Amino acid sequence: MKFKKMGAGMKIQASRLSNKGFKQIFDRIDQLNIKKGVDKMGIDKFIEQCAYLAAGSGVISGTGGMLTMVIGVPLDFVNLLTQQFRVTMAIMYHNKGSYQIGFEEFMSFIATSLKVDAGVTLTKTMMEGVAEKMLMVLGTRTAERLVPVVGAVIGGTANYFFIKRMASSIKKMHTEPIVILVDGS
Repeated sequence: MKFKKMGAGMKIQASRLSNKGFKQIFDRIDQLNIKKGVDKMGIDKFIEQCAYLAAGSGVISGTGGMLTMVIGVPLDFVNLLTQQFRVTMAIMYHNKGSYQIGFEEFMSFIATSLKVDAGVTLTKTMMEGVAEKMLMVLGTRTAERLVPVVGAVIGGTANYFFIKRMASSIKKMHTEPIVILVDGS
């Protein structure tokens, strides 16, 4: 019975996240700054920077045990999503040569990278599938953050490696370079 309640709660949270949460996070990301960051640092250093930013919120959310976890975990989750979105946009820019990415194209790409069934159009089911996968990532690490200091190390390390693994899998999805034709060629 307890697992059914947890599953129902997760469905509700996934629905909330998929309805407006993803779009709000996406809209707050400055795609031009991502382009500038990739152009200045290169894709690998940009990914490393995002991984460190994700690790920082993981450390903070696990530092004080239960006290900081209550406020820190939701903020950590938003930051983790933001960094994942930034990394994904950076890789898309790096491969496409264009930094302006639409929300539907972006979410279809995220769904594919998380191995959620993604159709041609953005559907509520697909968005909820992405949200459920992301909530699962968060849920598996929450209990570990209850122990002060140890939770900080676990939270920071888990976030860092999550971003690095996501970047690696997204990069593998786009291994072939894109050829941009110039007039007269």
